[in-house]
Amino acid sequence: MAEEKNTENNSGLGATGNFIHSYIQEDLKGELNKIHTRFPPEPNGYLHIGHAKSICLNFGLANLYGGKCNLRFDDTNPTKEDVEYVESIQEDVKWLGFDWEDRLFYASSYFDKYYEVALKLIKEGKAFVDELSAEEMREYRGTLSTPGKESPYRNRSVEENLDLFERMKAGEFPDGSKTLRAKIDMASPNINMRDPVLYRISHSTHHTTGDKWCIYPMYDFAHPLEDAIEGITHSICTMEFEDHRPLYDWVVREAGYTENPPRQIEFARLGMTNTVMSKRKLRALVENGLVDGWDDPRMPTISGLRRRGYTPASIRDFCERIGVSKANSMVDSGLLDYCIRDDLKAKAKVVMAVLDPLKLVITNYPEDQVEMMELENNPETPELGKRLAPFTRELYIEREDFMEEPVKKFFRLAPGKEVRLKGAYFVTCTDFVKDENGVVTEVHCTYDPETRSGSGFEGRKVKGTLHWVSAKDNVQATARLYDYMMLDNPEDPNGEMIMNPNSLEVKECFIEPSVKDAKKGDRFQFMRNGYYIVDTKDTTDEHLVFNRIVPLKSSFKLK
Repeated sequence: MAEEKNTENNSGLGATGNFIHSYIQEDLKGELNKIHTRFPPEPNGYLHIGHAKSICLNFGLANLYGGKCNLRFDDTNPTKEDVEYVESIQEDVKWLGFDWEDRLFYASSYFDKYYEVALKLIKEGKAFVDELSAEEMREYRGTLSTPGKESPYRNRSVEENLDLFERMKAGEFPDGSKTLRAKIDMASPNINMRDPVLYRISHSTHHTTGDKWCIYPMYDFAHPLEDAIEGITHSICTMEFEDHRPLYDWVVREAGYTENPPRQIEFARLGMTNTVMSKRKLRALVENGLVDGWDDPRMPTISGLRRRGYTPASIRDFCERIGVSKANSMVDSGLLDYCIRDDLKAKAKVVMAVLDPLKLVITNYPEDQVEMMELENNPETPELGKRLAPFTRELYIEREDFMEEPVKKFFRLAPGKEVRLKGAYFVTCTDFVKDENGVVTEVHCTYDPETRSGSGFEGRKVKGTLHWVSAKDNVQATARLYDYMMLDNPEDPNGEMIMNPNSLEVKECFIEPSVKDAKKGDRFQFMRNGYYIVDTKDTTDEHLVFNRIVPLKSSFKLK
């Protein structure tokens, strides 16, 4: 199933009356002609569903208002960044249906400009070279209720600061020995304004600039400059940066970008039940071998969701439904399940697959006879056509569809009970066989040849319809049944990550032969079970591997 490109102005914002729209519409009434947004990930890991919200938001706003959106790699920390992450991020953004065209940027491209601004601040007496250790700096910073203390190095002369900063750049000093700090206000009620660090020393090789630099700008210094340099009009970020906004504005203003400066707007980041949203925690799962890499189908990474079988449309729909707000909240992960079911219900071909097989023998059916039963590929979408499934004397049904001593309201197969086999005949259970451990290994039935295709006759009804697969003509495959990866709320700062021991169940199954030519990435609905995708990594020419995207049934109800 080919992935679709996003051709809609789907902003991932919900109703267009929310506060971000209000800000933009207000700005467009003034001197601003068009908006310019950006999606600025740090290439230090794989993107997750939370980043998808930001992607839909930034690219969606640009689409909606006829503006532009940049893809920018915020690569100012060489010790954690890698080309692997750069490539995966580009793939994820494209897969979600968005295009940055010729607007791909790297923060590292502006290293010379950051250095020029730093020199400007030093010359104007607004920055100084400090020698306090990290521990001393924390001590001097003060608390929310007490002001900080000025560094003993704060009043160095401009000439001394210029000399020391140039020597920092030349590599004369070891990591951590010196920093460049802004000279703002150590008594500010906003701790972020208490002489924040602008540069640190790091003798590290950068993935784009190599060993040219051994001093690197801090995020709070580089990010506002990047936005200003690129002409970003609206810098949209998550709520944890709200307290950093005065520093953002200070850097932009002191650097000289006073005409139409970028406007920072904050929104609540995405929180989901049973889901990890921390790159650090996700990296720990990968590095400790608890998952099969960043694209493990249980991972909330976009690459994991893609391999699991979620569609770009379902993720964009999810982002649209949750909208944006200032208040932190926890989204029921069942909403994402709802969105993929809603997207696939009319698209995916329906096939019969038996995941826990129990042999059913129709004792009065001719032994060598094979009938081809015609079935609809999707009852909701007639244009998907029909297929033929071989019907034989010996079949497989789901083990849970037979009960030796049926409980009340069990309408499937049991001794003396009659059921309909999907698209085939009515059958009645006459006997069953057990092994030495008392496990039922075979169910015997008789069929009524007058009931082909479930037509039956007047006055005759059955309450149960079972799917089946021929025991002689089928495709043997592996089915991986995925569930939520976490049992608790892993974002609770007081809690620990508790993995769901049942997050993965592997079954060897039998599927009707119509899937034998299925390609990697093809999606199907396994009748009465769930939606599945042919795994793009482990499937071979000789053996199909299916990942369950989502079960059919859910207790989640869309409000």
